Amino acid sequence: MKIEDYELLLKLHEIGTVRGTAKAVLISQPAVTQRLKYIEDYFGEQIFIRTSKSLVPTPAGEMILAHAQKVTDQEEAIKSTLAQSSGEVQGTLSIACSSLVSQRFLPSILGEYTQTHPKVEIDLVTGISEDIKREHKNYHVCIIRGEKLKEAVSKPLFEDPLYIFDTEPFPENQCKERPLISFKSDDSMHDQVDNWLYHHQNEINSIKKISVDQIETCKQFMQEGLGMAVLPESVSGPLMDKYPHVPLQLDGKPVTRKTWVCYQEGVRSLPQVDRFIAGLEEKAFL
Repeated sequence: MKIEDYELLLKLHEIGTVRGTAKAVLISQPAVTQRLKYIEDYFGEQIFIRTSKSLVPTPAGEMILAHAQKVTDQEEAIKSTLAQSSGEVQGTLSIACSSLVSQRFLPSILGEYTQTHPKVEIDLVTGISEDIKREHKNYHVCIIRGEKLKEAVSKPLFEDPLYIFDTEPFPENQCKERPLISFKSDDSMHDQVDNWLYHHQNEINSIKKISVDQIETCKQFMQEGLGMAVLPESVSGPLMDKYPHVPLQLDGKPVTRKTWVCYQEGVRSLPQVDRFIAGLEEKAFL
């Protein structure tokens, strides 16, 4: 059995379907099915029962999955120990990063990091900050937006002011009624926008909401005149000179999205993690 086989079992258990697992690990469904059959033949036991909704572990499967978790944990532990004892920065660096940060800032940061530390293996997951917070213990480093992670060391990276954009002007002394286009984000972002709109309902009335999945789609819809959009400054540079916009403010202070780097106490004893966090702390993001 290879370590990859144990990792595949854990991924099958996590996702619950062969199809979803194949998509996640970037191999074909038949290849996943064939590998699972090999593993079951190796142990001489059926590991999963297929139901109409998901894969359910058998009693023997539960024991095998517990063993798989122990094996992968031990593998990661020995890699970390070797990384600490070696004079050269190596090992695995696992990162969970907010989608916006991963699109806007992370490519150049990781490019520079991997050039400096080519022996470090990067394990990267991107997504919504709320999802990352729930799984934060599975990663060395989390980069999230909104509220900081209270269960970990959290250091601020930057604050991102919010603006509301439209293709039509924002008139003074008159209530503007337009649809509001929103993109998929965590609840704290939507709460900030809703709170601002509540305090400015005499100036702006969002007569309906259009929900899209990606921030880029939201920008494109706004530029086509379909409605207003609240966007962070970090992704709004080219729009500032082209479209009417208003900064979101409450009590004379800008409404911002904070970005944090979060990690468990003690994890910076791993050289590959410490170098990455130190690099983030040195960056001027905006």
